[in-house]
Amino acid sequence: MSQEYTVPGEVVETAEIPEPGAVTIVVPTFNESANVRQLLRQITDAVPARLPCEVVFVDDSTDDTPRVIEEAAQDCPFPVTVLHREEPVGGLGGAVVEGLKAATSDWIVVMDGDCQHPPSLVPDLVATGERAGAGLVVASRYLKGGSRAGLAGSYRVAVSRGATWLTKALFPRRLHGISDPMSGFFAIRRSAVTAEVLQPLGYKILLELAVRSRPRTVTEVPFVFQDRFAGESKSTAQEGMRFLRHLAGLRAASPVARMVGFGLIGLTGFVPNLLGLWALTALHMHYVPAEVLANQLGVAWNFVLIEHLLFRERRRHRRWWDRAGRFALLANADLVLRIPLIALFVHQLHLGVLSATALALVTTFVLRFAATEALVYLPRRAREESVRGGRTARRAV
Repeated sequence: MSQEYTVPGEVVETAEIPEPGAVTIVVPTFNESANVRQLLRQITDAVPARLPCEVVFVDDSTDDTPRVIEEAAQDCPFPVTVLHREEPVGGLGGAVVEGLKAATSDWIVVMDGDCQHPPSLVPDLVATGERAGAGLVVASRYLKGGSRAGLAGSYRVAVSRGATWLTKALFPRRLHGISDPMSGFFAIRRSAVTAEVLQPLGYKILLELAVRSRPRTVTEVPFVFQDRFAGESKSTAQEGMRFLRHLAGLRAASPVARMVGFGLIGLTGFVPNLLGLWALTALHMHYVPAEVLANQLGVAWNFVLIEHLLFRERRRHRRWWDRAGRFALLANADLVLRIPLIALFVHQLHLGVLSATALALVTTFVLRFAATEALVYLPRRAREESVRGGRTARRAV
């Protein structure tokens, strides 16, 4: 099977890709030119003698990392491929998904490109998976024999521990048996993952895999997190915010969770609504127009939170102003619909005013949630997904 890659002004066809080896090592890279030679040297020393392999780099770099990989690959006794992405959709997690799609072996090992994950453990990950009949094998820093020694400073240790605790608290069933859901070093069977269902955001791809398409059988092996060979960590405050947004998106993936989140966000909307009403009536505006205007503050508040916490993955289906307009219409229709519903429940069902009001609130809430999901945030089509995230593929050797 041949592949094509693009260089300025021409299209070049590469050599035939060889038959798959026993393991594909997927390495996402972003400006890791100072590390890739050492990483390939470590893989050469530790893996081929025990397990046939191929290495796939998925590169989002803005430096000369692809060129350095190609040069270093000349001395490797296994195939090395570089997939350079023109647009880094999904960050590191998105790069790993591209690598999963490109892998040709039954087992895929994902590891970082900074030499903090020891390649000598790759054969053990695969062997453990085979012995246990597992679909996923996680290299854990928190098992006996493992260590997070390579985390630089008490701040990063605290952040890692806090993120681990938070994710396990949010997903106790999905992460049962995984002591280190923040690990970026793991092996997975190609048959155990459907890349199309993944929606990565940021660098915690194991969490994405475990929550959206976790294999039935998962096991772990301990590993010692090494010091970075060269360069600086890519963990930033911005990546931390992407991680929190990713957590919120994963937690809101089920319809029930989305409805609960929709209701909680709606409750918070009373705060800007009441503050706006207080400010407008303090300016001697009549309470009726003041209530109408103040309600729009609550609507705007709810829209912003719902956009970022519940339906982030679906925002590309419509332009923002279209989404905002539809959301505002539905939110205000809720007010208009509630009064005749209360009257209907009082006169036809003979309910008390309080009971009728509570039932109307529940009814309009369910209707508004269903209408918001169906009319404002329709799922993106597969065709739209297929045109995103262009990449160029190049066999390095």
